[in-house]
Amino acid sequence: MNLLNRHARIASTGRYIPEKIITNDELNMMLGENVGDWLVEKVGIRERHVMAPEQTTSDMIVGAAREALQRAGLQPEELDLIIVATDTPDYISPATASVVQAKLSAKNAGTFDINCACAGWVTGLDMAGRYIATDPDMKHILVAGGYGMSKFVDWKDKYTCTLFADGAACAIVSAGDVQGFIGGKLTADGSYHDAMGIYTGGTFRPATPDVIGRLGTPRVEFVRKFPSTFNSDNWPPLIRSVVGKAGLSMDEIGKFYFTQLNVRTIEYVMENLMQPMSKTHCIMDKWGYIGSACIPAALDDAIGAGKGPATGENVIFCATGGGMAMACSLWKW
Repeated sequence: MNLLNRHARIASTGRYIPEKIITNDELNMMLGENVGDWLVEKVGIRERHVMAPEQTTSDMIVGAAREALQRAGLQPEELDLIIVATDTPDYISPATASVVQAKLSAKNAGTFDINCACAGWVTGLDMAGRYIATDPDMKHILVAGGYGMSKFVDWKDKYTCTLFADGAACAIVSAGDVQGFIGGKLTADGSYHDAMGIYTGGTFRPATPDVIGRLGTPRVEFVRKFPSTFNSDNWPPLIRSVVGKAGLSMDEIGKFYFTQLNVRTIEYVMENLMQPMSKTHCIMDKWGYIGSACIPAALDDAIGAGKGPATGENVIFCATGGGMAMACSLWKW
């Protein structure tokens, strides 16, 4: 297959959601106030899953990857590259993708991590499409999102413990002679890099005994306000840019998959794009917010429910992560 006839396609998906569930009612009891009604009305979250104390982000990704490999009819050693999107890695260094490679026994795969927070999986998917289109040695790429944010949550902070959860999901992107990857765009507004994140543990604020003694262990936190309408304002023009660059109309897009933080934002964006909610799929109600894993998990859940993309449909993936990094990628199913 020469490069002119070489295309990337999404061959399979997989997910891993931890067993333990924390419901809104349980959070109400933990926090001593009713947060559940607000979560359902404003965000759409009813419960969330958290991993066991002994589990790591790589463990969850391996669970999702094994499911995707089985569905694609592939062995781990057939993977040429493993891309892990996470901002909750097993270690600061080395990359969690290398841990995944070892646990999967995917001995022939190159490895690297992407950290643009929750925009990471769509960014990795976009990169996988471009790798396969330009490198004849790349036949199968695992693009995984892993989120272990419960390890960094203050369970007394109602602004974070109500939202964040754990999980992993992935896609295997394979080479073929039928077009899958069409195009995409990455953008960001770095002026909000200090608004939301985990700010202890890096060179800015090392996790030394002195720092931990003053500020506590590393935890996810909202430090300063950023526009509550950030996604509502930025997703529609980003999507229109990608769809327009491909020479398509919005009505020619069959499915839309968004960062699964707030169902009301997704409703607004679909209305702005003049598209029905039947073209999208939401999972935050049952799994909470699982960051870089949320879009592939939504895709995998839709497929399992018989609501996934049909063959030949154009599909948009659109994500935002802290930073504020954004990614949009367009594929034909």
